[in-house]
Amino acid sequence: MEGATPESLRLFKAHVLDRDALAAAVAGCEGVFHVASPVPAEKVADPEDWYSAAKTMAEQAALEYGEKNGLIVVTVCPCVVLGPLLQPVVNTTSELLIYIMKGGPSLMKNVPWNIVDVRDVADALLLVYEKVDSCERYICAPDRITTKDMVNLLKKAYPNYNYVDCDGKDYESAISRVTSEKLTSLGWKPRKMEETLCDSVECFKKAGLLQDVEGCPCRLPHLFHFASDK
Repeated sequence: MEGATPESLRLFKAHVLDRDALAAAVAGCEGVFHVASPVPAEKVADPEDWYSAAKTMAEQAALEYGEKNGLIVVTVCPCVVLGPLLQPVVNTTSELLIYIMKGGPSLMKNVPWNIVDVRDVADALLLVYEKVDSCERYICAPDRITTKDMVNLLKKAYPNYNYVDCDGKDYESAISRVTSEKLTSLGWKPRKMEETLCDSVECFKKAGLLQDVEGCPCRLPHLFHFASDK
């Protein structure tokens, strides 16, 4: 990592269910950021898909534990996280954008997407750590765009890709709106969505992720099948 030194960064191999390993990793720390949440690559056995429910239940459990043990637990809830990749493995939300650009076999619904840059998520986490001194919950979702509008926006800058087909229907709902006003009131200043999308694409191009590979068809991640015709 750029700027990292042995004095500023120590790496630990640990599992969230291994309490001893976690205790060693956080010993002497004033704050702990838990940001990992694995997404199964294959179709889950339960069609109800417990991934989303598990996120909510884990948040509730953390808040309850904090209340019982006198810990300040602050949750930051991001939406579809995009932006340049730091790790060698492609995360699920980046796979969504790659699918939209490469044009997979499934027709996509013109659903609205709330998008946030991964760098802005990092800024938000640090901001609440530094400024919040009570248990709070923050929505981290500054931008909203439909599938069709995202395709049209990307085509202007990157016209030479297949892009996914979109049904063009209106799936907007008055009750589905979210706001990041609480976070911006702390001084959070997220990037423009256009910058996030373009920086993502440039990263994907550099890594060769937008090239077609024989025998490896582009597939929409199972987590986002609600947005396709299958």
